[in-house]
Order: sequence, then C-alpha cells, then structure tokens
Amino acid sequence: HGIGAATALCLARDGAHVAICARHEDEASREVTCAITALGRHAHFSAADMGRPEDVLRCVEETRRALGDPDIVVHSAGAAAAGNLLEVCPEEWYAAFDVHVHAVFHLCRATVPAMRAKREGAIILVSSVAGLRGCPNALAYGVVKGALPQFARGLARDLAGDNIRVNCVAPGIIRTRFHDHLSPEQARHNVENRIPLHREGTAEQVAEAITFLAGNDFITGETMTIDGGMTMRIA
Repeated sequence: HGIGAATALCLARDGAHVAICARHEDEASREVTCAITALGRHAHFSAADMGRPEDVLRCVEETRRALGDPDIVVHSAGAAAAGNLLEVCPEEWYAAFDVHVHAVFHLCRATVPAMRAKREGAIILVSSVAGLRGCPNALAYGVVKGALPQFARGLARDLAGDNIRVNCVAPGIIRTRFHDHLSPEQARHNVENRIPLHREGTAEQVAEAITFLAGNDFITGETMTIDGGMTMRIA
C-alpha cells in the first residue's frame, strides 16, 4: 500500500525486478505484482510480518530464490503508534520498535553480506518528520522514526568502504491510508496552516526520492525530507 507500493512501481519503471512483502496477500499486493509484471519486470511476493525476525529472514531467502541477491533494499513497513508517555501501552511500544527498528537490523544483516561480495548496494529507510521534530501524542512513533536517520548514518559509515550506500527519507503529510483517520477539518488545517506549499504530498513523490537515492552513487548517510516545507518553518 501507499509509499511501499508506489516505490515498487517506480523502481520497476526504472528497470528493477522487484520483490515485495506484506503481512497478507490481498488485492492490493496482487495489483502491485501484476503492475510490475506488466512493465516487463520480474515480480515476487512474500507474505511476511516485518516485526518477526524469522519472517524477515524467510522473506529475504524467498527473494534470493526468486530473483537473486538484492541490490536495493527499501524498508517501508510501519504502522501508527499513538499515545503519550502515560497512554501508550508497553506492548505497543515494543511492537513499534519491532517493525520500525529491529526489522531494519535483521533485514540489513540478511542482505549486506551479498552486497559486500559484489561491492555495491543501496539501502533506503523510510523515517518521518515525526522523527525529526516533537510530535504530540505519538511518542513511540516519533522515537522509532527518529532512530532511523541515525541508523542510516551509522550504517552508511560502516559500509562506505564496501561501496554500499545507506540513506533515509522523512516524509511529511502524504495522502495515503495512514492519514485516513483525519477529519476534514484536520486535513484542511494541515493544508492551510502547517504545510507552506499548501498541499499534501503523494506516495509517488516519496517513491521518486527513494528511487533517486537508490540510483545516485555519491550520496550516503543522508536523510531527505519530503514535507512541503513543514519542518523548515518557524511555527
């Protein structure tokens, strides 16, 4: 769905064969797989929960068997985690780390050795502006998203000698199902008062940035913010 689906299609249009994963095979995953195939690329789908290390490893192994060792890895799995310090339950706190942070750890450990052998690779993580600035009533979400730019910087430094690049994108308010809970009044407030460009972003715009970072071989350790100017302004 959303940014993940748009990225899969953008990479396919740029010439990549693409493996995608989601917790369940559904109409959306089948549509994306068919769209990749229609572009003349190979597509593979794995049903996997990125919050479970065994699923991450199985997904990578299935990808290897279907398409070969990955050259580009994009981690875009995620979910909302609402609540302030006293509201968020411990289970939700730990689950947020599992899918946003621990999944990246296991995914990179599973894919980096083959990239090292080829001395080439690109890893792109999807953070959020909520990880760059304080966001009320979303402590767990902000903390895990804030960990990803540092994960990218640290890993980029470790892997630079192997010609493996690691970067991050930080989307703002992007029109996907993630924001379907917003009321019309909240959506209008965002456009009129929070976003200087006075419009929401699209999943395709984020996907274009991810594809750019995957292809540019002289950028590493960076976080690209895609938010219509929201985090650069003085409130």
